[in-house]
Amino acid sequence: MTLPDPQLLATAVEIVLRAGRIQMDSFGTRIRVDKKGAIDLVTEVDVAVERMFRELIATRFPDHEVLAEELGTAGDIERRRGRYCWVFDPIDGTTNYAHGVPVFCASLALELDGQPVVAAIYDPTRKELFTAEKGGGAYLNGAPLRVSSTATLIDALLVTGFPYNVHDRVQEIVGLFAAFLGRARAVRRFGSAALDLCYVAAGRLDGFWEQDLKPWDMAAGGLIVEEAGGRITGLDGAPFASRLGHVLATNGPIHEEMLAVISAAGVRPGGRSPKRTD
Repeated sequence: MTLPDPQLLATAVEIVLRAGRIQMDSFGTRIRVDKKGAIDLVTEVDVAVERMFRELIATRFPDHEVLAEELGTAGDIERRRGRYCWVFDPIDGTTNYAHGVPVFCASLALELDGQPVVAAIYDPTRKELFTAEKGGGAYLNGAPLRVSSTATLIDALLVTGFPYNVHDRVQEIVGLFAAFLGRARAVRRFGSAALDLCYVAAGRLDGFWEQDLKPWDMAAGGLIVEEAGGRITGLDGAPFASRLGHVLATNGPIHEEMLAVISAAGVRPGGRSPKRTD
């Protein structure tokens, strides 16, 4: 397939690198932290990074739509479905960031007719830049990425995340966590869905599942996993879409086994408020 215009990936990279500099300038200092919900945080840095992103896209691509976490409205997810739409998370891992935990990133995808075609995710604490173009492969700091070859769940290292309404759903969320804990080599929880997806793409992790996600949590990471040779669907095996609200991303060989565990646990994704703890 014809690769996207190289200016698009260059713009995505420029934005996430700028975001990383803004993040690190204030990381570990006293910053303003507000609550969007009981455990749902937003910092002044989230807002500053998003403003930078919106201004740059408005200047460079004024006819493109934007969908981002902090400065939009509740209906943006459904309305922002134009031919070109930039999907941005200014800090994926805000809770980590606000607490001084160095596990966070900026995540940006460009969707064409609803499908991610360009992705850039930058972890400024490790100076790791993950990128992908549809049909062009996935890369970490310019080196090609490839998912792991782990063949069975018992040999797999998995990762997951928890939704913002976890207090109301402890049995459901912990039940599925326990099901995988009893079948896999180990399960981790880092607090950044975008980095979880990148780590699957890099072969560091073998599988990732999560419910109640927003498009900016998984649009970029989903493309990176696909271009690294992985498999990505909904928790029910449905074709992946950034607005699906749930995701299962694996190296491929363990995908069906993970789907079977999810089904046996009685998980029925959808119909939940799409919020998560990051």
